[in-house]
Amino acid sequence: MSSAAEQEAVEAVSNAVGAVRSGQAAPVPHIDGPSGGPLGHQSNGRPDGRTNGQVRGQVPRAQARPAPAVWPGSSHPLGARFHHGPDGTAGTNFAVWAQGAEAVEVCLFDEGGAETRCVLTELTHEIWHGFVPGVRPGQRYGFRVHGRWDPWTGARFNPAKLLLDPYARAVDGAEGNDYGALPPEVYGHVRDWPQQYIADTVRDDRDSAPFVPKGVVVHDDDDWADDVRPKTPWADSVIYELHVRGFTMRHPGVPEELRGTYAGLAHPAAIEHLVKLGVTAVELLPVHQFAHEDHLLRRGLRNYWGYNSVGYFAPHAGYSSSGTAGQQVGEFKRMVRALHAAGIEVILDVVYNHTAEAGELGPTLSLRGFDNRGYYRLQSDQRRYADYTGCGNTLHAGRPHVLRLITDSLRYWVTEMGVDGFRFDLAAALARSMHDVDMLSPFLAVIAQDPVLRRVKLIAEPWDVGSGGYQVGAFPPLWTEWNDRYRDAVRDFWRGALPDVRDLGYRLSGSSDLYAWGGRRPYASVNFVTAHDGFTLRDLVSYERKHNDANGEAGRDGTNDNRSWNCGAEGETDDARIGVLRRRQLRNLLTTLLLSTGVPMLVAGDEFGRTQGGNNNAYCQDNETGWVDWSLLEDPAWQSLFALAARLISLRHAHPVLRRRAFFSGRPQGADGLRDLAWFTPAGVEMTERDWYAPAAALGMYLSGRDIPGRDERGRQVTDDSFLVLLHTGDRPAAWVLPGAPWAEEYELVLDTSLEEQGAVPGTLHRAGESLTVPARSVLLLKVSGSRPTGASA
Repeated sequence: MSSAAEQEAVEAVSNAVGAVRSGQAAPVPHIDGPSGGPLGHQSNGRPDGRTNGQVRGQVPRAQARPAPAVWPGSSHPLGARFHHGPDGTAGTNFAVWAQGAEAVEVCLFDEGGAETRCVLTELTHEIWHGFVPGVRPGQRYGFRVHGRWDPWTGARFNPAKLLLDPYARAVDGAEGNDYGALPPEVYGHVRDWPQQYIADTVRDDRDSAPFVPKGVVVHDDDDWADDVRPKTPWADSVIYELHVRGFTMRHPGVPEELRGTYAGLAHPAAIEHLVKLGVTAVELLPVHQFAHEDHLLRRGLRNYWGYNSVGYFAPHAGYSSSGTAGQQVGEFKRMVRALHAAGIEVILDVVYNHTAEAGELGPTLSLRGFDNRGYYRLQSDQRRYADYTGCGNTLHAGRPHVLRLITDSLRYWVTEMGVDGFRFDLAAALARSMHDVDMLSPFLAVIAQDPVLRRVKLIAEPWDVGSGGYQVGAFPPLWTEWNDRYRDAVRDFWRGALPDVRDLGYRLSGSSDLYAWGGRRPYASVNFVTAHDGFTLRDLVSYERKHNDANGEAGRDGTNDNRSWNCGAEGETDDARIGVLRRRQLRNLLTTLLLSTGVPMLVAGDEFGRTQGGNNNAYCQDNETGWVDWSLLEDPAWQSLFALAARLISLRHAHPVLRRRAFFSGRPQGADGLRDLAWFTPAGVEMTERDWYAPAAALGMYLSGRDIPGRDERGRQVTDDSFLVLLHTGDRPAAWVLPGAPWAEEYELVLDTSLEEQGAVPGTLHRAGESLTVPARSVLLLKVSGSRPTGASA
C-alpha cells in the first residue's frame, strides 16, 4: 500500500472519529490498509521526554473483499447479537465498551481466514456499536481498537492485535494451534526485545489475527421450558467437585468420542455414578473459555484446571464434542439438562479475579486492548499491575463497567445456560474497594440486590494473596464459604497433630465461631478435607511431601503445608499393614466429613482412592495424573470405600440431625436437661472446660434429634433419631463408657470405620453405661435406640 494511500486512510478515519466524538453522524469508510500503522497513534509523552520504542514487523494486509455497510445499531446489549434490524433485515449488532479508544473495527473472518473489517461509527457512553446486515450465526469475528500507546500512563491500545470480544458466547480456534510457545505476534509489546526491563513499552505491530481465537456469533432462543431445576436447599446439599475433561477421559462406560467433553459428562454412565453416590450438585472446575500460559507450552504442558479465563460468556471449546462454531453452547445446555433430570445441580467455578493476559509482559488477547486502565487494577506506576491473585493482574471489580461484565456474565449462565450457582475463585480480590477487602464493596452490594443472582448458590473462596486477603467467616449473608479451617483441623486430628480438640469441636458442629452472626446458618460452611488443589484423599494418607517434578518447576509450585501423614512409608508400598492403615484413615476422613454439620464437598475420585502420585498441584497435568482412574473400582478394597461414601451420604439425606438448618444451642431442651449437642470423654461424662484444653486423642459428640429447629413443608416440628459419634485417633484401642440417662438407655452400632466392609458391622445393641472397646484410629457411629418420637417428621 502506497504512503499516499495510507495517509488518505488515516485522514478518513481521523475525520470520522472526530465526527463521532463531536456527536455528528458522519459515515466512516472502510480502512483499506495496515491496522498497525499510523492509526495506532504512538505517544511521545514519556515522563522522561524520550520517544517510545516501536517495532514494525508483518502488518495486516488489505482485505480481500469490500466491507459491508454498517448501520448505527444499538449500544445494548453488549457483544454480538443476531437479530432482524430495520425493515426486517437479518444481521448482527456489535457493541463493545472501549473507553479512550479513537476508533474500533469489527473484523469478520471467512472459512479461509480472510479478514473483512468494518468500522463501528457510533459511540454511546464509551460503547462503540453498529449493525452489520447479512452477518449470521456461525460468523467468526474479533475487534481491532485504535488509540494511544503509552504504557507509562497505562494506555496499551494496539490495532495490530485482534481482540476477543469480552461478551463472545462461543470461541473458535483456541485449541487449533499446537505451539511449543505462544507466538510473539500475540503480544502487544515486543516480547523478545533485548532489554527486557523496557520490553513492555515497545509496541509490536505484527498482526496477531492468524494466531488468536475468534468469537463466534451465536443465536439461541432456548427458553428452558422443559427443564426443572432441582433447587436443593443448602442444608441438604452434598457437593462433588469435578473436572469435565478429567472425570470422563478414562471412563469405560462413556464412548471414546465423547470422553473429556460436556456430552461425556451428560452420558448416562457418568451420571449413574453420581446418582449412586448420592451427591446433589457438581461443582465444575472452570468451563469459561481459557488460555494456556507460555511457560507451560514451553515445557510441553497445558493449563489443565482452567483458572486462566479469557472469555466469560463462552463454554470452553476444548470440552465440546460437537464443534466449536457455536455447537459448544448447545452441548453445554444439554449437559445441564441431563444433570437436572437426575436431580443434580450445576455449580460453576468462576475466575473473575484475573484474566489470561497476565502482567505487563503477558499477551494481549482481549481486555488489555480495549482499555487496559479501565479493566485492570494498576499500581501508581501505571506500567505495572496490582496483583492480588498471584497471576499477574487483577480485574478492577469496583468499576461500573467491570461490574457489568461480571454480573452480565453471571446472569447469562443462570438464565440462558441453566446453571444453579457459582464458586468464586479468590473472592476476596473481587471484594476489594480501593485496596482493602471491603464487605460493603460494590461487587458484594451488586450481588446482594440482583434479583437473579441473589437466588442462586454463591460460594466464596474467601481469600486472595494480597495483604488482608484472608477473610474466612467474613462474607455477608447469602454467601457460603470454603472453610479451610475445617480442612486443617480434621487433617491435623487424624494425623495426631492437634494440641487439643477445641478447634475440632467447632468444625464438627458447623463452625459457629465463624458463621453464627448476621443471620448466617451452619450451611455457610462448605466443609472439605481435599479440593482440586492439594493432595487427593488417598495421597493425603500416602505422602508427607509433594512430588511435583512433572510440573517442571523444580518443586517451587504447590504448598508445603500439606498436614498429611504417610502412615509409615512415602508413596505406594507393598507393605500390607500400611495399606490397611491407609484405607482405615480414608474411611475416618470420609466419615468425619459426612457426619459434620455444614455442607460437605467431595472431590471426584476420592471416594474410590484416586491418586496423583503425590502431585499436590496438578494444574498442568492434562494426562493420567490428573484424570480419574475408573479402573480402581475393579478392586474390592476401593469398591468398599465407595460403598461407605454412598452409605454416609444416604445417612445424611435420611437424618435431618446431620444437616441442621440452625446452629446448635448447647442448652437444655426440657425438664430432663437433654441438650441438642453434648460432648463426652471416654469416661462417659460430659467434657469440662479443662477437658477442652487438655491433649486428647478422642472426642465423643452427641447429636440430639429431638426438637430440631425448623418445620417441614406442612408446618410440623422436625425430629429425628439421636446419634453418638465417637472419634478416636489413638494408635491403640480405647475403652469408652457409653453415656447413660438422660442421653440414652441403649445404643445401636451403625458404623465402624475399623472394618473394611461395613456390611460386617453387627448392628448390636449396647446398654448405656456399658464399656465399649473403640478400635485404634476409628470412628464409631451409634444410634440411640427409640430416640425418635412416634409419628415424628424427619
